[in-house]
Amino acid sequence: MPHSYYAAHLTTLRARYEEALEATGFDAVIIPSGGQTYYYADDHAHPYHAAAMAQQWVPFKLIPHLHILVRPQQKPVLLWPGQRDFWHVVHSVPEGEWQNGWDVETVTDAGKHLSALLNGGRTAWIGPESQVSSQIDKLDINPTSLVHHLNFQRACKTHYEIDCLSEANKAGMQGHLAAKEAFMAGASEYEIYHAFLQGSRQLSIEEPYPGIVALNENAAVLHYENKGRENLADSRTLLIDAGADYLGYASDITRTYTRHNGLFGSLITAMNQLQKTLVEGASAGVHFSELHHQALTGIAIILQETGICSHAVEIQLEKRIPQVFFPHGLGHFLGLQVHDVGGHQQDSQGTLRKPGTDAPFLRLTRKLEENMVVTIEPGLYFIPMLLENMVQDTPQHGCDLELIETLRPYGGIRIEDNVVVQQGSSRNLTREFSFD
Repeated sequence: MPHSYYAAHLTTLRARYEEALEATGFDAVIIPSGGQTYYYADDHAHPYHAAAMAQQWVPFKLIPHLHILVRPQQKPVLLWPGQRDFWHVVHSVPEGEWQNGWDVETVTDAGKHLSALLNGGRTAWIGPESQVSSQIDKLDINPTSLVHHLNFQRACKTHYEIDCLSEANKAGMQGHLAAKEAFMAGASEYEIYHAFLQGSRQLSIEEPYPGIVALNENAAVLHYENKGRENLADSRTLLIDAGADYLGYASDITRTYTRHNGLFGSLITAMNQLQKTLVEGASAGVHFSELHHQALTGIAIILQETGICSHAVEIQLEKRIPQVFFPHGLGHFLGLQVHDVGGHQQDSQGTLRKPGTDAPFLRLTRKLEENMVVTIEPGLYFIPMLLENMVQDTPQHGCDLELIETLRPYGGIRIEDNVVVQQGSSRNLTREFSFD
């Protein structure tokens, strides 16, 4: 369980921060959990999401207005907001062995208390600004040099973080299995979504991102937002992209199902095999951009073998035919944020490597290292706009438009797992809880 690894995680985190502070010339850093924000001209609050930099430090879900102070060679300080409130739940400091590594204090004036703890020197503030940050003299708010260091370090996960991600995958897959059963029983998008929430035992505001539940042609909309309430007479396809949260860490899982036999079912089988092959290739030392190119090649092979495109693989790649059917990137970092930070960052100074023109939406361009956690999510879609562009802009595209027309009602396919990079191999967190 994650808590058994927490002490080692805290030791690693302290060492990373001490290294980053020394490299950037800071003596201390304050990390707020963030506060409640509100809709315009309203007293109704947005759902609260803790700042990721703060959540990384503690083995429980954060509450608003909490502050963490990190200084070299000293225990980190946790300032818990003292509350007297009859409108809302008053949260107490969680008990447990985690406190052994901390100085924990309950305070009513965090700004005053932090000012008293700081003994001159340079202090950084990493996170959303607040009334507290305005009370402290000579703060550097979100200094770029320190943020670059911390973002770069976050790519490689500790054992505690990997266990949290595993628990998030367990909950997410329980939701996916419930959603599949609902789809096979003829449920609407709305009903399938609620089956997912019930199966994963979470509220919609607890999801790490808004779940995508797309039936039929809707599966061709990459970030489909709706949840149709009508029961369709012929629900051919379900594409569900949805995850769960565990102690602030996210799973990001996609599955595609069909109730029909035939070519589209064969495409799902072929894409599932391609996805597994790409997962096996996600090992330390591999450039993620190369994996993305392998995905494009694999999709070109599928297009040729199924008769969707008559061109050889090399010609398809030259004409960028695979990108018509697979327009997004193969994956991204996963962690405290679904699209975790540092995907284009090549070093702790913030040097960026943007994706090439053949993959403009690729979120990850780094060489993979041990204990990075990434998503592997190839797709194959029949998107009307992209197909129309191909017909107009690509002479001799070689695609069978009549065959494609029979596939458009199915929308598309995406299969996505969450993968830990290892030396010479990878660990698929998602399929440890999946039977497909």
